[in-house]
Amino acid sequence: MKEFNLVFLAVFILFAFFLFHVETMSDSAIGVGALLRNISSGLLSRGESEFHSTFLSERHKLDPWITEENRKAVDQSGSQDNPKVHTRSGVVRGVAVDKVSIFYGIPYADPPVGQYRWKPPSPMSPWSGVYDATFPRAACMQACRRPISDECRNKVSEDCLYLNIFVPLDVNFSAPLLKPLPVMVWIHGGDFIAGSASKPIYDGRFISNFTHTVVVSVEYRLGAFGFLVSGKDPKTSAVGNYGILDQQAALLWVQQNIAAFGGDPKKVTIFGESAGAQSVSLHLMIQSSQALFQQAALQSLPFSIPLKTRHEALKLGKEFVKVANCSISDMACLLSLSPQTVLAAQIKAGSKIVNPFRFLEVFETWGPFIDGGLIKEQAVTAFQMGHWQREKPVIFGTTSEEGVIFVYGVFSKPVTLLECTVYTTAIFKQHALRILQEYLPLFKDTDKRAMLSQVSSPENKVTLGM
Repeated sequence: MKEFNLVFLAVFILFAFFLFHVETMSDSAIGVGALLRNISSGLLSRGESEFHSTFLSERHKLDPWITEENRKAVDQSGSQDNPKVHTRSGVVRGVAVDKVSIFYGIPYADPPVGQYRWKPPSPMSPWSGVYDATFPRAACMQACRRPISDECRNKVSEDCLYLNIFVPLDVNFSAPLLKPLPVMVWIHGGDFIAGSASKPIYDGRFISNFTHTVVVSVEYRLGAFGFLVSGKDPKTSAVGNYGILDQQAALLWVQQNIAAFGGDPKKVTIFGESAGAQSVSLHLMIQSSQALFQQAALQSLPFSIPLKTRHEALKLGKEFVKVANCSISDMACLLSLSPQTVLAAQIKAGSKIVNPFRFLEVFETWGPFIDGGLIKEQAVTAFQMGHWQREKPVIFGTTSEEGVIFVYGVFSKPVTLLECTVYTTAIFKQHALRILQEYLPLFKDTDKRAMLSQVSSPENKVTLGM
């Protein structure tokens, strides 16, 4: 431990020196990739060529014109054996499988495309005929990236505001239940830039059958499509937090329609993991979300990752606009960008750090921000001060191995003791010494990635300050 204390003291002094001098630098002069590559050559920057749009096109991950294909899902025919349900917008036909009925890709809002790209979600327009809900729809626009590229959906699109419903097979859709079933609404994670409700690991049939509940999984806009801020006026600029508004629209749809699927709108639990848990925490703070659910579960909530301020969100937006070769006041230019161009600009702009004092932003470059209306303060502050819906039952849980995915995905080379000390100090600041003293004796290998994986897990009591 004597060797460690000397190393820590030296690194702490250097880090303090860095923080002192970085105050005199402009934020735009500090890039995430450059800053972190100077610390470790093993770090992969989000801005590297692996994530450029040319690479994405080669991987065949972009299918931005899927809107017409989705609209063809409405027809007048179909199997009479598959379950049909009358929603407020029209009839949907699902598929009966072992022990559950599944309704894939039900639209809960009109497609946010064209002039509606950076607008709040609009209620779904009614349709005639029967909507084919027997197959999943496209995920929201995103780039496949390490460490989760193997889980990527094959098709992505701006037309993505859909939800999936899993119902126990014993529910009779032609007659109301005497006792409607509890409802669970899943909000997926993925740093607010990736993920999908239709990923195989989120298949809701198992939990629906095991718990005898109606399970709903929701898609919502991601990255710049869901969180770009280019100004304050919603008529002439993008004002952000659209992904959270999408989630609200889905929850409202559940309130209005879930009874037709055997669910009880008065017994809705929202639950999510990682960025999904962050979303749940926000809905526990947002007044307009209060009536949309009754209880919540949060898995692996990253409280330590701060929400952006308006200033920080706008700074990222200005960088995005610059990369996209538009001007901040030219909404027509932004709306004319192809989905591929938006995605490429999102990736490049996201490689710039917005606040150099908040190291963890490298793990969440795009996401919700404190707009003063929908979101009024940092989530951790709201929960500390009791500014949330405390009357609701809430479960806080963890995902014990989540840190492994991110640490080994970000650090492609072994992490030394010195580098480990730097990272821990940068992230946990005044708590770093306690964390290092407790964890270093447990990890003897020279490669400290295994230790960082455990330190980054929300379940460890030192990180939580318990």
